[in-house]
This record gives sequence, structure tokens and C-alpha cells, in this order.
Amino acid sequence: MALSELHDRLRFVLVRTSHSGNIGSAARAIRTMGFDRLTLVAPHRFPDPEATALAAGADDVLAQAAIHGDLVSGLAGATFALGLSARRRGVNLPELDPREGAAQAIAAARRGEQVALVFGNERTGLENDELSRCHAMVRIPSVDDFSSLNLSQAVQVVAYELRTAMLADEAQAPAPDVDPDEAPADAEQLERFFAHLGETLDDIEFHKGRSPTTIMLKLRKLFLRARPEPRELRILHGILADAQRMASLAHKGE
Repeated sequence: MALSELHDRLRFVLVRTSHSGNIGSAARAIRTMGFDRLTLVAPHRFPDPEATALAAGADDVLAQAAIHGDLVSGLAGATFALGLSARRRGVNLPELDPREGAAQAIAAARRGEQVALVFGNERTGLENDELSRCHAMVRIPSVDDFSSLNLSQAVQVVAYELRTAMLADEAQAPAPDVDPDEAPADAEQLERFFAHLGETLDDIEFHKGRSPTTIMLKLRKLFLRARPEPRELRILHGILADAQRMASLAHKGE
């Protein structure tokens, strides 16, 4: 598979970026490694002259950057997402170093999947609800007493590891074509399922005093690990719809 095809399946997603200069620096960082797909989720300010100045010529990356209001739409079409975090969080996700993350990202891209590398806000990083939309967390092993890495530096580290993995993998045989129904469901399809699942749990009064948030986080982890196909989600939607119908009939008979 040509490197250009792999490049097209990898996107860098910057979430709630505060400083527009970091957007430009990140664009420069990925462009030096051969990538050009940049997605911005709710940036504080963009377009901005500072972003253009710090892109240092990577104007094509900025010009074609996709801008979204929320992470769900920013991940549209992606079937494998890795969230970058400087520290361990309350979300129980597999934790990878950048080299392991790059290897998994390239393997997914070779299978024909769309892959997202997700970076959070400069000050707060990714929030737990944003990390919960990722399949694994990548943590750059910086020293404990000075672990703060600039956003564009973190992007550069990951882009370099991806580039290195791609060059090492270039001689591999091409992956076979994948039936769209056999590929994992993308982020939007999963979000629709999680919304339906949450509604159904409410309709059948499942929680009974337990925390809905905790239960949904555990179920998210379960289904993200399972990586269901679209047709499997359709079966699950049908089961949920029947459960809702039976709950409605039971309530009417009370």
C-alpha cells in the first residue's frame, strides 16, 4: 500500500485549542512528517494570523483543516481513535506509549480504517468524556517532575512515530479490500448506539439508584473494545427497540 494512501487514513484532531499559534505549529509538525489532515474541534480562534505565521509554510494544511463544533462530529468516519494524555485519568483505557500507538494506528489504516489521533486543550488536556470516545490512550513517557509538553511538541512526537512505523512497514503486502459492513462502526454510528442504549436503560428503569454515568462509561469501554460492525449495531438497535416497546406496553398495563 502506498504511503499516500496511509496518510489519507490518518487525521490529527486538536480539541478546544486555546492558542492559535499552536494550531500553526501543529500544522508544521505534521507536514514535516508527510501528513496533511488536520481537524479542529471548537478552536478558540481560527483562522488567525498567528496560526499562519507559526505554520511556517504549511499553509495547505491550514487551508484544508476541517472545523467542527464537537468531538463526535470531528471523529465522523473514524473507526479507531487514540487519545493523547499527559497523565493517567479516571477513564479506564488501554495505555500505550507513542511507538505502540503508532503501530496500532498504522495496522488499522492498513486494514482500510480511518484513524484519529486526538489531542486536548493546552491547559486541561482531554476531558474524561472526550477520552471515553477513544479506543486507547497514548501517553508520552516524560519525566514525572516536568511532564508538561507543548501541544505542537506532542503532535510532533506522534507524527514522527507514525512516519517511522510507516517507513518500516512499507514493504508489507497490501491489505485486502474490506466489506464496509465488516469494518468497525465509526464514531457517529457508535454515538447513535450509545444514545439509544442510554434511552433504553432509562425506559426499562435499569439504574434503580445506581449512577447512570458510571454504568454508561463501563458500557462504552465494553463496546469500544468489542469494535462492533455496522450490521452488528443494527441488530443491537433492534433488540433495544423491542425492549423499549415491551417497557411501553408494561407501563400502559400498570
